[in-house]
Amino acid sequence: MFEQAFKTQLSLLTNDDTLVEKLWGEIKTGYSKKSRHYHNLSHLDNLLAELLPLQDTIQDWQTLLFSMAYHDIIYNTLKNDNEQKSAELAIDRLAKLPTPLSQQEKCFAQIMATREHSLSGDNDTNLFTDADLAILGADTDRYNQYAKEIRREYRFYPDAIYKPGRQKVLQHFLAMPAVYKTSFFHEKYEAQARVNLQQEWEGLSSR
Repeated sequence: MFEQAFKTQLSLLTNDDTLVEKLWGEIKTGYSKKSRHYHNLSHLDNLLAELLPLQDTIQDWQTLLFSMAYHDIIYNTLKNDNEQKSAELAIDRLAKLPTPLSQQEKCFAQIMATREHSLSGDNDTNLFTDADLAILGADTDRYNQYAKEIRREYRFYPDAIYKPGRQKVLQHFLAMPAVYKTSFFHEKYEAQARVNLQQEWEGLSSR
């Protein structure tokens, strides 16, 4: 699903099939590492599924798709600069295509926005970061599965370190006036997301 969408956008910029396959291959390899249990190719497919119905409201679909593709390409749970490294890699790869500097900079900013998921002045960015958080508003069973997948990605950390760190992340979202910045995602997921976040936070406290 995502592969085809990505390659379609690349084909609008280059006729170099070898380059297209190389760029996709790098993304596929990055998101297919055994250490990834949530931030994998399924995550990209789900992001696309969330945003496709809104495509007509998105001003720059191509840039947003590139931001989706690269936003988690670097994902090392032992590091805290994944967004920065992913954004830098995205700029490097987009520079190999005939993309203007303004597009590269926008892609960089959108990827960096996934670090805090704060309100942006750019609606495309708000839709992107909201879609990235759609899992928070999933039904209880899927959310619990997601929480387990995240724990597996952070398996190198003992509970004494992981639980307080995870609670800090959960509290970050619970403290927001709204988890979702756009009306579409707010109406769709906000209520359930707050239930899920609170329940996970309480579960971590009681264990």
